[in-house]
Amino acid sequence: MIARAVEQQLVHRLRLEPAAVLLGPRQCGKTTLAHHLASRYFDLEQVADQTRLDAQWPEIMASDGLTAFDEAQSWPALFPRLRGAIDADRSRNGRFLLLGSVSPALLREQSESLTGRTALLELTPLLAIEPHGLPLPELWLRGGLPPVALEPARFPAWAQDYLRNLSQRDLPLWGWPASPQVTERLLRMLAAVHGQNWNASQLGASLGLSHPTINRYLDFLEGVFLIRRLSPWSGNLRKRLVKSPKVYWRDTGLLHGSLGVNSIDQLLGQPWVGASWEGFVVEQILASLHALGHRVDPSYFRTSDGFEIDLVFSLGGQVWAIEIKLTTDPSPHDLARLHRAADLIGADQRILISQVPTSAFGERQASCNLPDLLSRLPGM
Repeated sequence: MIARAVEQQLVHRLRLEPAAVLLGPRQCGKTTLAHHLASRYFDLEQVADQTRLDAQWPEIMASDGLTAFDEAQSWPALFPRLRGAIDADRSRNGRFLLLGSVSPALLREQSESLTGRTALLELTPLLAIEPHGLPLPELWLRGGLPPVALEPARFPAWAQDYLRNLSQRDLPLWGWPASPQVTERLLRMLAAVHGQNWNASQLGASLGLSHPTINRYLDFLEGVFLIRRLSPWSGNLRKRLVKSPKVYWRDTGLLHGSLGVNSIDQLLGQPWVGASWEGFVVEQILASLHALGHRVDPSYFRTSDGFEIDLVFSLGGQVWAIEIKLTTDPSPHDLARLHRAADLIGADQRILISQVPTSAFGERQASCNLPDLLSRLPGM
């Protein structure tokens, strides 16, 4: 089994809490990690496992081992049972692990029944900081969902099937209101606007839907870990700021599969390749920080007169400003532009990420490649 970066945080939190909730997209490795950690495992989408759980409940209550419940939101009756079991003996920690692919549904049940009784963590697709042996270009091309990341021959057909199953089966099962046909059209349009500023009215007009409806759909797709919405920086400046969020696909393998890209050479020839690389880098940084136990509130910065920073967040009492370029030879002009924008927001760390073979780090600035930056994140 590939060692997952979040495992250390998960084990630590289970020592402190009776239960933990581990969220993440389908096929990202939650079940594998649960089997690795837990003494018992139940897939609550299966009626047989619900019946087995009923029969074994007294034994589970007496056990000191960790019990895992997969797709826990599929069986709401579980949550009051867990609340009763936890409240009957609050001194026992590390008893239950709940897994789920639908953030809103599971979090609603968790907040209603288990508030103050659980830790909350997220498992992402494979990260560059994890020991999977994939070269970075392959991880970028195929994404980090293990069935396709680790088996190149399955790409891009597997990614296309994944999205089709999401549209036709999973999303409707989870309460998604749109038809599969509308969903597939929406996903294609979201692929076309990856890395761009969000315009719900324009997208809604193309689908015959209102902008409030499109915004609700985007909320849902964030909740199933398909999309990341990056908010605009909201500090106080005299300059006029761009105020609409940017939208990224969280897994670039799904993005590339939906767009029919099947090789690095084909990817590098696309007019949108820079946006793809930007989204990949943003996701790797933010997901790695989360897996290492850091909670940041990320944003991007852009003014109407052209000053911009792709990623901004506060970490360790410092403001980080990160600009992302798809080049192996960034120029001094690129770093100078980053400094001018970073000065506007008072950034402490100014980092230009590209595909340079050799990174250069200073006290407050760096021109580096992605693996070298990730290796320097706190906790690595």
